[in-house]
Parts: sequence; structure tokens; C-alpha cells
Amino acid sequence: MKATDIQELLKATVLTGPLPQEEIMTACGSDMMSDVLAFPKDKMVLLTGLTNPHTVRTAELLDVLMIIFVRGKQPSEEVLNMAEDAGIAVLTTEYTLYDACGRLYAAGLPGGTGRRKK
Repeated sequence: MKATDIQELLKATVLTGPLPQEEIMTACGSDMMSDVLAFPKDKMVLLTGLTNPHTVRTAELLDVLMIIFVRGKQPSEEVLNMAEDAGIAVLTTEYTLYDACGRLYAAGLPGGTGRRKK
């Protein structure tokens, strides 16, 4: 799925970019970075409500292409600067974590198993 498609589906605002040009292959939604670390996937988007620097550090370790903060959360300038330095696009959406993940899944972006139910 293209980053622009994700942005459109979630009615998300870009806080720092640019959006990745690579195809995004999977998504992970969690406020616990230990769970995210247990879910390493290539070409992933991370959805979370956790707006502290640890989120960017975790995303950087896993080569996450894009972070989307849910519930309209606005990260600090420090977090945005860290993401920009790491080359990670950051967006925000008004949707809850549950709704945002559900919208992406329904649109065909797989999560944990990498497979969609038939």
C-alpha cells in the first residue's frame, strides 16, 4: 500500500516528511514499544498514541517507514526532529488506534501474521 493511500484512508496530517515512496507492506498498532519490538516486519507503518522519544528510537531500530499518532496526538518538537533526522515520516490522525488499524486492515494492509483472512 502506498503511503499516500494510508494518509487518505486515515485523513491524516503530515507533521514531518516526506512520505515514503516505498510500498508499505504491513502495519503494527501498539502503545507498548516492547510489543512493537516483538513484531519486526519489513516496510512497516507504526500506529500509536505514545508520543515520546522512545517511539522514534523503536521505529528507527526496526526501519519503520512511517509513524502515525492516533487520537489527534501531537508529538513534541524533539520527537519530530528525531524522526526527521532518522528519515521517518510522522503523521497524525483523529481516529482511535482501533479504528485506524481496522481501516488499514479492511483496505488490505496486513498486520501480525502477514496474511489476510479470506
